[in-house]
Amino acid sequence: MNLYAAVIGVIVLVLLTVSLSRLGKVKTKADYLVAGRTLPAFVLVFTLLSSWIGSGSLLGGAENAYKHGFVALWQGGGGWVGLLLIYFIAPRARKFAQFTIPDLLETRYNQTARVLGVIAILLTYTAITSYQFIGGGDILHLIFPDVITPILGRYIIAAFVIVFTAIAGMSSVAYMDLFIGLLATVTMCLALPVLVTKAGGWGAVHAALPASHFTAFDDLSFIQCLELFLPTCLLLLGNQSMYQKFFSARSEKDARRAVVGWIIGTVILETVIVAIAVTGSALFPTGEVSKAPREILAYCGLHGFEGGSAALRFLGALLMGAIFAKIISTANNWLFSPATNLVNDIYVRYISPEASNKKVLIVGRLMVVLLGLWALFQSLGTESVLKKALYAYTIYSAALTPVILAAFFWKRATAAAAVASIAVGTVVTVSWDWVAPQLPKAIGERDAIFPALICSLICLLVVSLVTTPPRREQLERLGEA
Repeated sequence: MNLYAAVIGVIVLVLLTVSLSRLGKVKTKADYLVAGRTLPAFVLVFTLLSSWIGSGSLLGGAENAYKHGFVALWQGGGGWVGLLLIYFIAPRARKFAQFTIPDLLETRYNQTARVLGVIAILLTYTAITSYQFIGGGDILHLIFPDVITPILGRYIIAAFVIVFTAIAGMSSVAYMDLFIGLLATVTMCLALPVLVTKAGGWGAVHAALPASHFTAFDDLSFIQCLELFLPTCLLLLGNQSMYQKFFSARSEKDARRAVVGWIIGTVILETVIVAIAVTGSALFPTGEVSKAPREILAYCGLHGFEGGSAALRFLGALLMGAIFAKIISTANNWLFSPATNLVNDIYVRYISPEASNKKVLIVGRLMVVLLGLWALFQSLGTESVLKKALYAYTIYSAALTPVILAAFFWKRATAAAAVASIAVGTVVTVSWDWVAPQLPKAIGERDAIFPALICSLICLLVVSLVTTPPRREQLERLGEA
């Protein structure tokens, strides 16, 4: 156990060192929010990879894989399709080169779209941050079961994340992600064959589990698979954290190159995560982890290498450390992004337009602390990471992704339509758990993604067609005219 504690301790020290090393480079609003627009493609690849693959994959996706097998790849597959489409969006996003998605919404639509966009982002991003705290707390409890409870672990992780994120903003986040992305990718790819060998080979894994674990659907219907696929795909297409990375890129060329590396890294890493979870379900079909299957990856790191050589035990500790670091990284990204909204889209835009760089940095760090505490509060009332993830993804997918894509690709989209689409998508998602039981069973038993997305798209299309087309100068701001 001392080995696991030592590895976690070293990782925390490395992350703190990286974060502090970037502090002296942060002097302006652009430095804090978009790393001074200096990130090269190599750094972008790993910060994009680290921000995307967090507890949603490591806990929610792994839990799904433990229970159902490779059908869990439907969730990751949504992101893969989204990534292919992002290849064509990235240069446009870098050319726009602002700070946040609400910047885009106001430029293309109006101020109301900006404010509603901020609300949707705050709901989504703090929810996603909250279950990163859950994942980190679970890991600390597994390593120190007699000292740290899962709830205490959430408080400790929240403190780590808030401090790391507040120190140097995007520059800190991006360069920590470079270290974490490399560590996680290498470690998980090395761990998978070792765990498969311990299980007796892939044939033994296959024999130990139901045949349905190795099919495309298991016991899920096609509609249920789409309910995993669509929120992930649409979240990725409109993900503000991703666009902020593109705004931070050194050039349009760097942004597009980074997407290629991101696609390759995501397909590999998410497939490896699911394969480790499936192998873990063969190795540990009963016992403690069967009651908390979201912990299967960390459980494999803790118990899957027992009895092996010192090198293998070290690999197990590194696997645990990599999962821990990935959760920290993802929490940093998803906490920092809404803080930039409160600074750039509310404070600077409406409260203090002439604020100095020093004042902006102070307010930015304060927002990180406040949002971190809100995310911690949400984590204390969350049981299912997968359910929380799909809820968060759906808010963003229905409320923001349609209007973001329309801003880049549909000249006829109007401000009134964008406002209606964002408002309806948010309200349907947030209220669905209360409304659904009152509806016919065929509709009410569905997740919120289809009703919320359909209502949002109807508003966007119909209102656009019955209202005055956008002015030429609105389109010219995004290079669309």
